Amino acid sequence: MLRTVGRSALGAISELGEFSLFSLGSLVAFFRQRRRFHKLAVGVHEIGARCLAIVSIVGLFTGLVLGLQLYYTLVKFGSEGVLGMAVSLTLIRELGPVLAALMIVGQAGSALASELGIQRNDEQVDALYTMGIDPRGFLVAPRLLAALVCFPMLTAIFDLVAIFGGYLSGSVLLNLDPGVYWKGVFQSVEWSDVRGGFIKSLVFGFLTIGICTYRGFYAHRKSKLRGVRGVSESTTRAVVWSSVLVLASDYMITSLLL
Repeated sequence: MLRTVGRSALGAISELGEFSLFSLGSLVAFFRQRRRFHKLAVGVHEIGARCLAIVSIVGLFTGLVLGLQLYYTLVKFGSEGVLGMAVSLTLIRELGPVLAALMIVGQAGSALASELGIQRNDEQVDALYTMGIDPRGFLVAPRLLAALVCFPMLTAIFDLVAIFGGYLSGSVLLNLDPGVYWKGVFQSVEWSDVRGGFIKSLVFGFLTIGICTYRGFYAHRKSKLRGVRGVSESTTRAVVWSSVLVLASDYMITSLLL
């Protein structure tokens, strides 16, 4: 049993080191590429624009449900007037960055992992090496940098839409005074809360897109299967591990910020 635990621990450390070198090497290689800002713009479109609709929809229904549940909980204590504060702080501090990251992973992260896996199987990555182009800087780094740009913006949009959803539940559907709701929002939210949410979104963006590109780029090595099934397995593992890392890193960042 000790041998198994030790082997697993060494494997995890080796994987972490390989992932770190892969990510840092990709960022360094990005600045040696031509037309790098064009690739960055394409990455922003893939991660930002394509995920805007799903992030907004999920944010709206999250706010609706959160406002509904918190209202009936606060009514029991005669504190329904603090609904705006409860909804806004819960979203900005925790739910907004986490749920936005999970939605982006499902929409963009899975697509990136499968795209890179297919390019690896079709030997397009090897062709880039043959032409003297570093595929990490050409295929991976623009997505990583685009994630650092898009995750905070999408998180902010998620928070705003969700807070509006809480207003619809509390004030429009349950007749809470709108002035009381928005007063609670404006008086309770501080810059430290917003800053903490942005820090989380940056960490989530780097980890999730990094894991998805890493698993897709090395799909031929990380999967025991070959061909299409290998790409499918790598994509599934990328999404699963990205989601787990979002929740784990959320706990660690929260414990440091509080």
